[in-house]
Amino acid sequence: MTLLTRNDYVVRAIRPDEWERVKQLRLDALRDPVAHLAFLEVYEEAAARPDVFWQDRAVGSGEGSTTALQFVAEAPDGTWAGSVTVLMEEAGTEDWAGSPVERRQGHVVGVFVRPEHRGNGLIEALFEAGVAWAWERAAERVRLFVHKDNARARAAYRKVGFEPSGVVVTFSKSEAETELELVLERPA
Repeated sequence: MTLLTRNDYVVRAIRPDEWERVKQLRLDALRDPVAHLAFLEVYEEAAARPDVFWQDRAVGSGEGSTTALQFVAEAPDGTWAGSVTVLMEEAGTEDWAGSPVERRQGHVVGVFVRPEHRGNGLIEALFEAGVAWAWERAAERVRLFVHKDNARARAAYRKVGFEPSGVVVTFSKSEAETELELVLERPA
């Protein structure tokens, strides 16, 4: 399933049988210099996970899934240049932080673009695909969380239309782990 082509990149959903590539891209993302700000897991944890974890992850967020979809940007040479995953959250449930979900929404996670592929519109193409998928599933809005100190990511998300909601989640008393919610409301 090809969603769009931009600057010779193909943005598409992963296939369930691509679990090894899903694993490798995640491990590469966790090696990024700002990974400690961008992700809630560390390289060592992810690298220690058994293959069945990655297989299940690729099935659960691969083509055909209705609850989560991982999009990749594939470069002309076949390299996966970046990725965005969108999870669907249902009203009346609880989110990853234990907070109530008040309306049907998409939740963007796992955003990563390899450094050598940044600055060319790729992040916009990935978000375009992910947000379109959420709208197709009747999401009322799409949201994401970003670390308060991750200025590069905050700027990228603002550029694709996400705005602060005012919701702040802190994981420790020191506020070192403070995440800001950004949202994109469904167009009228």
